[in-house]
Amino acid sequence: MAQKPSIPKGTRDFSPVEMAKRNYIFNTIRDVYALYGFQQIETPAMENLGTLMGKYGEEGDKLLFKILNSGDFLHGMTADEVATTSTLKLAAKFCEKGLRYDLTVPFARYVVQHREELQLPFKRYQIQPVWRADRPQKGRYREFYQCDADVVGSDSLLNEVDLMQIVDTVFTRFGVRVQIKINNRKILSGIAEVLGAADKIIDITVAIDKLDKIGLEKVNEELIANGLSAEQVEKLQPILLLSGSNDEKLTTIAEVLAESETGLKGVEETRFILDALKQSGLNNEIQLDLTLARGLNYYTGAIFEVKALDVQIGSITGGGRYDNLTGIFGMPGLSGVGISFGADRIFDVLNQLELYPEDAMNATQLLFINFGDTETAYCLPIARAAREAGIRTEVYPDSVKMKKQMSYANAKNIPFVALAGETEMAEGKITLKNMTTGEQMLISAEELVEKISNC
Repeated sequence: MAQKPSIPKGTRDFSPVEMAKRNYIFNTIRDVYALYGFQQIETPAMENLGTLMGKYGEEGDKLLFKILNSGDFLHGMTADEVATTSTLKLAAKFCEKGLRYDLTVPFARYVVQHREELQLPFKRYQIQPVWRADRPQKGRYREFYQCDADVVGSDSLLNEVDLMQIVDTVFTRFGVRVQIKINNRKILSGIAEVLGAADKIIDITVAIDKLDKIGLEKVNEELIANGLSAEQVEKLQPILLLSGSNDEKLTTIAEVLAESETGLKGVEETRFILDALKQSGLNNEIQLDLTLARGLNYYTGAIFEVKALDVQIGSITGGGRYDNLTGIFGMPGLSGVGISFGADRIFDVLNQLELYPEDAMNATQLLFINFGDTETAYCLPIARAAREAGIRTEVYPDSVKMKKQMSYANAKNIPFVALAGETEMAEGKITLKNMTTGEQMLISAEELVEKISNC
Protein backbone atom coordinates (compact mmCIF):
# COMPACT_ATOMS: atom_id res chain seq x y z
CA MET A 1 0.00 0.00 0.00
CA ALA A 2 1.26 3.46 -0.89
CA GLN A 3 2.36 5.60 2.05
CA LYS A 4 -0.27 8.12 3.14
CA PRO A 5 0.82 11.63 2.13
CA SER A 6 1.46 14.28 4.80
CA ILE A 7 2.25 17.99 5.12
CA PRO A 8 5.33 19.67 6.65
CA LYS A 9 5.37 20.07 10.43
CA GLY A 10 4.09 23.45 11.55
CA THR A 11 1.66 23.82 8.63
CA ARG A 12 -2.06 23.08 8.43
CA ASP A 13 -4.82 22.16 6.03
CA PHE A 14 -8.07 24.10 6.44
CA SER A 15 -11.42 22.44 5.78
CA PRO A 16 -14.26 24.26 3.97
CA VAL A 17 -15.85 25.09 7.35
CA GLU A 18 -12.55 26.40 8.73
CA MET A 19 -11.94 28.46 5.58
CA ALA A 20 -15.40 30.00 5.84
CA LYS A 21 -14.58 31.02 9.42
CA ARG A 22 -11.15 32.37 8.49
CA ASN A 23 -12.56 34.34 5.57
CA TYR A 24 -15.16 35.84 7.91
CA ILE A 25 -12.28 37.07 10.10
CA PHE A 26 -10.22 38.38 7.18
CA ASN A 27 -13.19 40.03 5.46
CA THR A 28 -14.32 41.74 8.67
CA ILE A 29 -10.84 43.15 9.29
CA ARG A 30 -10.48 44.09 5.61
CA ASP A 31 -13.82 45.96 5.59
CA VAL A 32 -12.94 47.95 8.72
CA TYR A 33 -9.47 48.86 7.41
CA ALA A 34 -11.13 50.19 4.24
CA LEU A 35 -13.59 52.26 6.32
CA TYR A 36 -10.61 54.24 7.65
CA GLY A 37 -8.99 54.84 4.28
CA PHE A 38 -6.40 52.05 4.33
CA GLN A 39 -5.51 50.50 0.99
CA GLN A 40 -4.44 46.91 0.44
CA ILE A 41 -1.09 45.88 -0.95
CA GLU A 42 0.54 42.48 -1.38
CA THR A 43 4.22 41.62 -1.52
CA PRO A 44 5.81 38.40 -2.83
CA ALA A 45 6.10 35.33 -0.63
CA MET A 46 9.79 35.41 -1.56
CA GLU A 47 12.13 38.30 -0.89
CA ASN A 48 15.81 38.64 -1.73
CA LEU A 49 17.81 37.40 1.27
CA GLY A 50 19.63 40.71 1.28
CA THR A 51 16.28 42.32 2.13
CA LEU A 52 15.58 39.96 5.02
CA MET A 53 18.93 39.11 6.61
CA GLY A 54 20.06 41.23 9.56
CA LYS A 55 16.62 42.76 10.16
CA TYR A 56 15.45 40.38 12.91
CA GLY A 57 18.63 39.87 14.91
CA GLU A 58 20.83 36.78 14.99
CA GLU A 59 18.04 34.50 16.25
CA GLY A 60 15.62 35.81 13.65
CA ASP A 61 18.10 35.15 10.86
CA LYS A 62 18.22 31.50 11.93
CA LEU A 63 14.45 31.25 11.59
CA LEU A 64 14.37 32.44 7.98
CA PHE A 65 13.33 29.83 5.43
CA LYS A 66 15.92 30.04 2.66
CA ILE A 67 15.24 28.93 -0.91
CA LEU A 68 17.88 27.04 -2.90
CA ASN A 69 18.91 28.69 -6.15
CA SER A 70 17.38 26.96 -9.16
CA GLY A 71 19.63 24.93 -11.42
CA ASP A 72 23.07 23.73 -10.38
CA PHE A 73 23.45 25.51 -7.04
CA LEU A 74 26.70 23.59 -6.34
CA HIS A 75 28.37 24.93 -9.47
CA GLY A 76 31.94 26.03 -8.82
CA MET A 77 32.29 24.31 -5.43
CA THR A 78 34.38 21.22 -4.70
CA ALA A 79 33.25 18.40 -2.44
CA ASP A 80 35.85 19.48 0.15
CA GLU A 81 34.52 23.04 0.18
CA VAL A 82 30.97 21.77 0.68
CA ALA A 83 32.09 19.47 3.52
CA THR A 84 34.16 22.08 5.37
CA THR A 85 32.08 25.26 4.87
CA SER A 86 29.69 26.31 7.66
CA THR A 87 25.97 26.00 7.12
CA LEU A 88 25.42 29.78 7.15
CA LYS A 89 28.15 30.36 4.57
CA LEU A 90 26.78 27.58 2.38
CA ALA A 91 23.31 29.13 2.59
CA ALA A 92 24.80 32.46 1.47
CA LYS A 93 26.25 30.73 -1.60
CA PHE A 94 23.29 28.49 -2.44
CA CYS A 95 20.39 30.78 -1.58
CA GLU A 96 19.60 34.21 -2.94
CA LYS A 97 15.95 34.29 -1.78
CA GLY A 98 13.94 33.49 1.32
CA LEU A 99 10.32 33.31 2.47
CA ARG A 100 9.16 36.44 4.25
CA TYR A 101 9.43 36.30 8.05
CA ASP A 102 6.89 39.08 8.68
CA LEU A 103 5.04 41.78 6.75
CA THR A 104 6.92 44.76 8.24
CA VAL A 105 10.29 44.41 6.50
CA PRO A 106 8.68 43.72 3.08
CA PHE A 107 6.51 46.80 3.70
CA ALA A 108 9.59 48.91 4.44
CA ARG A 109 11.19 47.61 1.25
CA TYR A 110 7.98 48.40 -0.68
CA VAL A 111 7.87 51.99 0.62
CA VAL A 112 11.50 52.67 -0.34
CA GLN A 113 11.21 50.95 -3.73
CA HIS A 114 7.99 52.78 -4.65
CA ARG A 115 8.58 56.08 -2.79
CA GLU A 116 8.14 58.20 -5.94
CA GLU A 117 4.64 56.74 -6.48
CA LEU A 118 3.33 56.98 -2.91
CA GLN A 119 1.13 59.72 -1.52
CA LEU A 120 2.16 60.44 2.07
CA PRO A 121 0.85 59.74 4.57
CA PHE A 122 0.58 56.23 3.15
CA LYS A 123 -2.05 54.03 4.81
CA ARG A 124 -1.65 50.40 3.84
CA TYR A 125 -2.90 47.04 5.04
CA GLN A 126 -1.73 43.53 4.26
CA ILE A 127 -3.33 40.16 5.01
CA GLN A 128 -0.87 37.49 3.95
CA PRO A 129 0.97 34.41 5.27
CA VAL A 130 4.48 34.54 6.74
CA TRP A 131 6.93 31.72 7.47
CA ARG A 132 9.29 31.03 10.36
CA ALA A 133 11.51 27.97 10.81
CA ASP A 134 10.50 27.78 14.48
CA ARG A 135 9.97 24.62 16.52
CA PRO A 136 6.29 23.76 16.03
CA GLN A 137 4.19 23.49 19.18
CA LYS A 138 0.62 24.15 20.29
CA GLY A 139 -0.42 27.57 19.02
CA ARG A 140 2.86 28.13 17.18
CA TYR A 141 3.14 27.35 13.48
CA ARG A 142 5.76 27.67 10.77
CA GLU A 143 3.20 29.16 8.41
CA PHE A 144 0.63 31.63 9.69
CA TYR A 145 -1.23 34.78 8.64
CA GLN A 146 -0.66 38.35 9.73
CA CYS A 147 -3.23 41.14 9.33
CA ASP A 148 -1.22 44.37 9.47
CA ALA A 149 -2.15 48.02 9.01
CA ASP A 150 0.35 50.89 9.11
CA VAL A 151 0.45 54.62 8.49
CA VAL A 152 3.85 56.00 7.44
CA GLY A 153 4.90 59.55 6.73
CA SER A 154 2.89 61.25 9.48
CA ASP A 155 3.77 62.07 13.10
CA SER A 156 0.17 62.98 13.99
CA LEU A 157 -1.29 61.18 17.00
CA LEU A 158 -4.63 61.11 15.19
CA ASN A 159 -3.22 58.03 13.44
CA GLU A 160 -3.01 56.26 16.81
CA VAL A 161 -6.58 57.36 17.53
CA ASP A 162 -7.75 55.88 14.21
CA LEU A 163 -6.00 52.58 14.88
CA MET A 164 -7.62 52.25 18.31
CA GLN A 165 -11.02 52.94 16.75
CA ILE A 166 -10.28 50.24 14.15
CA VAL A 167 -9.51 47.75 16.95
CA ASP A 168 -12.72 48.71 18.76
CA THR A 169 -14.82 48.44 15.59
CA VAL A 170 -13.39 45.05 14.56
CA PHE A 171 -14.03 43.40 17.92
CA THR A 172 -17.45 45.02 18.21
CA ARG A 173 -18.35 43.44 14.87
CA PHE A 174 -17.02 40.09 16.10
CA GLY A 175 -19.06 40.42 19.29
CA VAL A 176 -15.93 39.90 21.41
CA ARG A 177 -15.49 41.97 24.59
CA VAL A 178 -11.90 43.20 24.83
CA GLN A 179 -9.72 45.46 26.89
CA ILE A 180 -7.39 47.73 24.93
CA LYS A 181 -4.20 48.43 26.83
CA ILE A 182 -2.06 51.48 26.03
CA ASN A 183 1.35 52.65 27.19
CA ASN A 184 4.16 54.81 25.80
CA ARG A 185 7.83 53.98 25.38
CA LYS A 186 8.72 57.55 26.34
CA ILE A 187 7.02 57.07 29.74
CA LEU A 188 9.04 53.92 30.35
CA SER A 189 12.24 55.71 29.33
CA GLY A 190 11.32 58.61 31.61
CA ILE A 191 10.86 56.27 34.58
CA ALA A 192 14.33 54.80 34.06
CA GLU A 193 15.72 58.32 33.57
CA VAL A 194 14.36 59.81 36.82
CA LEU A 195 15.62 56.78 38.71
CA GLY A 196 19.10 57.41 37.30
CA ALA A 197 18.98 53.92 35.77
CA ALA A 198 18.52 54.47 32.03
CA ASP A 199 20.56 51.33 31.35
CA LYS A 200 18.14 49.29 33.48
CA ILE A 201 14.97 50.03 31.49
CA ILE A 202 14.56 46.38 30.41
CA ASP A 203 15.03 45.07 33.98
CA ILE A 204 12.56 47.65 35.34
CA THR A 205 9.83 46.91 32.79
CA VAL A 206 10.27 43.11 33.11
CA ALA A 207 9.88 43.42 36.90
CA ILE A 208 6.84 45.72 36.64
CA ASP A 209 5.27 43.21 34.25
CA LYS A 210 5.33 40.59 37.05
CA LEU A 211 3.44 42.74 39.55
CA ASP A 212 0.13 40.86 39.20
CA LYS A 213 1.85 37.47 39.31
CA ILE A 214 4.34 37.76 42.21
CA GLY A 215 3.22 40.83 44.16
CA LEU A 216 4.86 44.13 45.15
CA GLU A 217 7.36 42.73 47.67
CA LYS A 218 8.83 40.20 45.24
CA VAL A 219 9.01 42.82 42.47
CA ASN A 220 10.98 45.14 44.78
CA GLU A 221 13.33 42.26 45.65
CA GLU A 222 13.87 41.51 41.97
CA LEU A 223 14.62 45.16 41.20
CA ILE A 224 17.28 45.27 43.91
CA ALA A 225 18.72 41.96 42.69
CA ASN A 226 18.99 43.53 39.22
CA GLY A 227 21.12 46.37 40.53
CA LEU A 228 18.72 49.13 41.58
CA SER A 229 19.41 50.81 44.93
CA ALA A 230 16.90 50.86 47.79
CA GLU A 231 16.46 54.59 47.15
CA GLN A 232 15.67 54.02 43.47
CA VAL A 233 13.16 51.28 44.33
CA GLU A 234 11.48 53.58 46.87
CA LYS A 235 11.19 56.29 44.23
CA LEU A 236 9.48 53.78 41.93
CA GLN A 237 6.71 52.88 44.43
CA PRO A 238 4.11 55.44 43.19
CA ILE A 239 4.41 53.84 39.75
CA LEU A 240 4.14 50.29 41.12
CA LEU A 241 1.11 51.24 43.22
CA LEU A 242 -0.55 53.13 40.36
CA SER A 243 -4.35 52.90 40.42
CA GLY A 244 -7.47 54.87 39.57
CA SER A 245 -8.82 56.15 36.26
CA ASN A 246 -6.60 56.79 33.25
CA ASP A 247 -6.63 60.52 34.05
CA GLU A 248 -5.64 59.89 37.68
CA LYS A 249 -2.84 57.56 36.59
CA LEU A 250 -1.50 60.18 34.15
CA THR A 251 -1.54 62.84 36.88
CA THR A 252 0.49 60.59 39.19
CA ILE A 253 2.93 59.66 36.43
CA ALA A 254 3.42 63.33 35.48
CA GLU A 255 4.34 64.12 39.10
CA VAL A 256 6.88 61.28 39.24
CA LEU A 257 8.34 62.26 35.86
CA ALA A 258 8.41 66.02 36.50
CA GLU A 259 12.16 66.17 35.86
CA SER A 260 12.11 64.05 32.69
CA GLU A 261 11.37 65.87 29.44
CA THR A 262 11.09 62.55 27.60
CA GLY A 263 8.72 61.11 30.20
CA LEU A 264 6.46 64.17 30.18
CA LYS A 265 6.33 64.03 26.40
CA GLY A 266 5.05 60.45 26.71
CA VAL A 267 2.41 61.58 29.22
CA GLU A 268 1.32 64.37 26.86
CA GLU A 269 1.03 61.98 23.89
CA THR A 270 -0.93 59.43 25.91
CA ARG A 271 -3.31 62.07 27.28
CA PHE A 272 -4.01 63.34 23.74
CA ILE A 273 -4.86 59.84 22.50
CA LEU A 274 -7.08 59.02 25.49
CA ASP A 275 -8.89 62.39 25.34
CA ALA A 276 -9.55 62.00 21.61
CA LEU A 277 -10.89 58.48 22.15
CA LYS A 278 -13.30 59.81 24.79
CA GLN A 279 -14.81 61.98 22.07
CA SER A 280 -15.03 58.98 19.73
CA GLY A 281 -17.05 56.86 22.14
CA LEU A 282 -15.43 53.42 22.14
CA ASN A 283 -17.52 50.33 22.86
CA ASN A 284 -14.63 48.65 24.69
CA GLU A 285 -12.54 49.78 27.65
CA ILE A 286 -9.15 51.36 27.04
CA GLN A 287 -6.76 51.19 29.97
CA LEU A 288 -3.41 52.84 30.63
CA ASP A 289 -1.10 49.98 31.66
CA LEU A 290 2.52 50.67 32.57
CA THR A 291 3.33 46.95 32.58
CA LEU A 292 2.89 46.94 28.81
CA ALA A 293 6.36 46.99 27.29
CA ARG A 294 6.05 45.08 23.98
CA GLY A 295 8.73 45.58 21.33
CA LEU A 296 10.79 47.81 23.59
CA ASN A 297 13.69 47.88 21.14
CA TYR A 298 11.40 48.68 18.22
CA TYR A 299 8.64 51.04 19.37
CA THR A 300 9.41 54.67 20.20
CA GLY A 301 6.02 56.10 21.22
CA ALA A 302 2.57 54.68 21.92
CA ILE A 303 2.29 50.92 22.49
CA PHE A 304 -0.97 48.95 22.19
CA GLU A 305 -2.14 45.47 23.15
CA VAL A 306 -5.59 43.87 23.17
CA LYS A 307 -6.83 41.13 25.51
CA ALA A 308 -10.06 39.16 25.19
CA LEU A 309 -12.11 39.41 28.40
CA ASP A 310 -14.11 36.18 28.16
CA VAL A 311 -11.39 33.73 27.01
CA GLN A 312 -8.06 32.84 28.59
CA ILE A 313 -5.63 33.54 25.75
CA GLY A 314 -2.66 35.79 25.08
CA SER A 315 -2.68 39.09 23.23
CA ILE A 316 -4.95 39.03 20.16
CA THR A 317 -3.84 42.38 18.68
CA GLY A 318 -0.81 44.59 19.21
CA GLY A 319 1.18 47.44 17.76
CA GLY A 320 2.65 50.87 18.31
CA ARG A 321 4.57 53.90 17.02
CA TYR A 322 8.05 53.44 15.57
CA ASP A 323 10.65 55.75 14.04
CA ASN A 324 12.83 55.19 11.01
CA LEU A 325 11.01 52.19 9.51
CA THR A 326 12.79 52.63 6.19
CA GLY A 327 16.21 53.56 7.58
CA ILE A 328 17.32 49.93 7.12
CA PHE A 329 17.03 50.55 3.37
CA GLY A 330 18.75 53.93 3.26
CA MET A 331 15.68 56.18 3.59
CA PRO A 332 15.88 57.55 7.16
CA GLY A 333 13.44 59.67 9.11
CA LEU A 334 10.12 58.11 8.10
CA SER A 335 7.96 57.61 11.18
CA GLY A 336 5.03 55.25 11.32
CA VAL A 337 2.47 53.56 13.53
CA GLY A 338 0.83 50.20 13.03
CA ILE A 339 -1.24 47.35 14.41
CA SER A 340 -1.45 43.63 13.71
CA PHE A 341 -4.45 41.39 14.39
CA GLY A 342 -3.62 37.84 15.49
CA ALA A 343 -5.91 35.96 13.10
CA ASP A 344 -5.17 32.50 14.53
CA ARG A 345 -5.90 33.57 18.11
CA ILE A 346 -9.04 35.43 17.02
CA PHE A 347 -10.10 32.20 15.28
CA ASP A 348 -9.74 30.34 18.59
CA VAL A 349 -11.62 33.04 20.52
CA LEU A 350 -14.57 33.05 18.11
CA ASN A 351 -14.66 29.24 18.21
CA GLN A 352 -14.70 29.12 22.02
CA LEU A 353 -17.40 31.79 22.26
CA GLU A 354 -19.35 30.36 19.28
CA LEU A 355 -19.63 33.79 17.69
CA TYR A 356 -19.54 32.92 14.00
CA PRO A 357 -22.75 34.15 12.33
CA GLU A 358 -24.61 31.46 10.40
CA ASP A 359 -24.52 33.36 7.13
CA ALA A 360 -20.74 33.66 7.34
CA MET A 361 -20.36 29.95 6.67
CA ASN A 362 -21.31 30.37 2.99
CA ALA A 363 -23.01 26.96 3.02
CA THR A 364 -25.32 25.82 0.24
CA GLN A 365 -28.92 26.87 0.91
CA LEU A 366 -30.73 24.97 -1.84
CA LEU A 367 -30.11 21.62 -3.57
CA PHE A 368 -31.97 20.50 -6.71
CA ILE A 369 -32.46 16.73 -6.84
CA ASN A 370 -31.42 15.12 -10.16
CA PHE A 371 -34.06 12.73 -11.55
CA GLY A 372 -32.60 12.65 -15.09
CA ASP A 373 -31.78 14.79 -18.11
CA THR A 374 -35.32 16.02 -18.77
CA GLU A 375 -35.97 17.00 -15.15
CA THR A 376 -32.55 18.63 -14.81
CA ALA A 377 -33.15 20.73 -17.94
CA TYR A 378 -36.40 21.94 -16.28
CA CYS A 379 -34.58 22.80 -13.03
CA LEU A 380 -31.58 24.63 -14.48
CA PRO A 381 -33.39 27.95 -15.25
CA ILE A 382 -34.93 27.89 -11.74
CA ALA A 383 -31.49 27.26 -10.21
CA ARG A 384 -30.14 30.19 -12.21
CA ALA A 385 -32.94 32.48 -10.95
CA ALA A 386 -32.16 31.38 -7.37
CA ARG A 387 -28.46 32.20 -7.79
CA GLU A 388 -29.29 35.58 -9.33
CA ALA A 389 -31.30 36.28 -6.18
CA GLY A 390 -28.20 35.53 -4.11
CA ILE A 391 -29.26 32.05 -2.97
CA ARG A 392 -26.33 29.62 -2.76
CA THR A 393 -27.58 26.80 -4.99
CA GLU A 394 -26.41 23.40 -6.18
CA VAL A 395 -27.82 20.99 -8.75
CA TYR A 396 -26.83 17.42 -7.88
CA PRO A 397 -24.65 16.35 -10.85
CA ASP A 398 -25.58 12.66 -11.09
CA SER A 399 -28.92 10.91 -11.55
CA VAL A 400 -28.51 8.44 -8.67
CA LYS A 401 -30.83 7.10 -6.00
CA MET A 402 -32.75 9.82 -4.20
CA LYS A 403 -31.58 8.44 -0.83
CA LYS A 404 -27.95 9.16 -1.77
CA GLN A 405 -28.82 12.71 -2.86
CA MET A 406 -30.74 13.35 0.37
CA SER A 407 -27.80 12.01 2.39
CA TYR A 408 -25.58 14.51 0.56
CA ALA A 409 -27.95 17.33 1.57
CA ASN A 410 -27.95 16.18 5.19
CA ALA A 411 -24.17 15.80 5.33
CA LYS A 412 -23.74 19.39 4.09
CA ASN A 413 -26.56 20.75 6.30
CA ILE A 414 -28.40 22.11 3.26
CA PRO A 415 -31.70 23.48 4.63
CA PHE A 416 -33.84 23.22 1.45
CA VAL A 417 -34.16 20.60 -1.29
CA ALA A 418 -36.07 21.17 -4.56
CA LEU A 419 -37.66 18.29 -6.45
CA ALA A 420 -39.19 18.33 -9.94
CA GLY A 421 -40.77 15.22 -11.51
CA GLU A 422 -43.53 14.69 -14.06
CA THR A 423 -46.23 16.20 -11.82
CA GLU A 424 -44.26 19.38 -11.05
CA MET A 425 -43.26 19.90 -14.67
CA ALA A 426 -46.84 19.43 -15.87
CA GLU A 427 -48.00 22.16 -13.47
CA GLY A 428 -44.99 24.45 -14.05
CA LYS A 429 -44.09 24.27 -10.37
CA ILE A 430 -41.56 22.66 -8.02
CA THR A 431 -41.72 20.84 -4.70
CA LEU A 432 -39.68 22.50 -1.97
CA LYS A 433 -38.74 20.44 1.09
CA ASN A 434 -37.61 22.00 4.35
CA MET A 435 -34.93 19.57 5.56
CA THR A 436 -35.23 20.75 9.17
CA THR A 437 -39.01 20.38 9.62
CA GLY A 438 -39.72 17.86 6.84
CA GLU A 439 -42.47 20.14 5.49
CA GLN A 440 -43.06 20.01 1.70
CA MET A 441 -44.94 22.47 -0.51
CA LEU A 442 -45.73 22.72 -4.21
CA ILE A 443 -44.86 26.27 -5.32
CA SER A 444 -43.82 28.34 -8.32
CA ALA A 445 -40.21 29.24 -9.06
CA GLU A 446 -40.89 32.83 -8.00
CA GLU A 447 -42.37 31.67 -4.67
CA LEU A 448 -39.38 29.38 -4.10
CA VAL A 449 -36.93 32.24 -4.54
CA GLU A 450 -38.97 34.54 -2.30
CA LYS A 451 -39.39 31.95 0.46
CA ILE A 452 -35.69 31.04 0.70
CA SER A 453 -34.59 34.69 0.39
CA ASN A 454 -36.75 35.55 3.41
CA CYS A 455 -35.38 32.73 5.61
